[in-house]
Amino acid sequence: MKKVVFSPEWARHSATWLAWPHDAESFPDRIPAIEREYVRMIGALAKSETVKLIVRRLQKKEVVEKLATGKVRMTNVELYEADYADVWIRDWGPTFVNAASQQAFVKWTYNAYGNQFPELLKDDNVIDQLPALEKFARTDAGFVMEGGAIEGNGAGTLLTTEECLLNINRNAGMPREHLEGRFAELLGTQKVIWLKRGILNDHTNGHVDEIARFVAPDTILYAWTEYGENHDIMRENREVLEQATDSNGRPFKLIPLPLPKLKYDWGEQAPASYCNFYIANTIVFVPEFGHENDEVAKAILRAAFPERTILGIDSTDLIYGGGSVHCITQQEPDFSAVARASA
Repeated sequence: MKKVVFSPEWARHSATWLAWPHDAESFPDRIPAIEREYVRMIGALAKSETVKLIVRRLQKKEVVEKLATGKVRMTNVELYEADYADVWIRDWGPTFVNAASQQAFVKWTYNAYGNQFPELLKDDNVIDQLPALEKFARTDAGFVMEGGAIEGNGAGTLLTTEECLLNINRNAGMPREHLEGRFAELLGTQKVIWLKRGILNDHTNGHVDEIARFVAPDTILYAWTEYGENHDIMRENREVLEQATDSNGRPFKLIPLPLPKLKYDWGEQAPASYCNFYIANTIVFVPEFGHENDEVAKAILRAAFPERTILGIDSTDLIYGGGSVHCITQQEPDFSAVARASA
């Protein structure tokens, strides 16, 4: 079997991919506010890595003007035109790997979260519209999944949830053993830890990047609340993590990350979580929700990544689309660093 390396997010990137927001259905009357946060993120990212930004056709001039107004270092920004519906590139975009010392990516089949959102189905084809990806070896996974459904520690262990990957709306009840075998082939995974359920009202059916994240090969930050509708869900997941071991049989260090409390305008609890942070080369982007736990979450991540700047990103508008900063980003590893580390 060829050696495959699925780098952890904190490993050095050559680039971060994003897609510029435009969908007024996902973000009614909120696009300008979300664009401002995108400009902040892109400006910060461009100081230490390339930003590969997907825009709609004929939108490039408008986006460049907005980035220039925000004083973004445009020498580190590359724009690619495509026809796409929504910004969740973590889910429909490529998952980059090093496969037998080749720069490569895995293409998951994207069915808009179990065919819940037919207007998003065209995002399954965005990868095919990007010539910049042609230099990578491509593997089509052959089953339905989104990138936000998995989390790797760079040492052979993967986190996911039963609610999402075993859901009948993804792969007609494909057994977990088959999925584990495919992850071993596609990502070099040696062990999969199956959490139970995702956060309440998460339209993704329980993406793991809302409830548990690796910050080191042996350390997991997990979403936690002592009360409320998410308590039992988080308790179940914590019990799984407390019994879990890595591919060498060692337990993990577990650190709780408190949940915020945020409701949509219509009164429903939003699936807001600080676990949806993104680790860039020199910065960790942390979602903020105007809640007292914003500062608590940033302090926890500051302790986890003392060598990186912690930058809060206002996600009170972005959450109306159901996600936050991890969902809108996808890291492209520095493959030369990957090759050296695995040599």
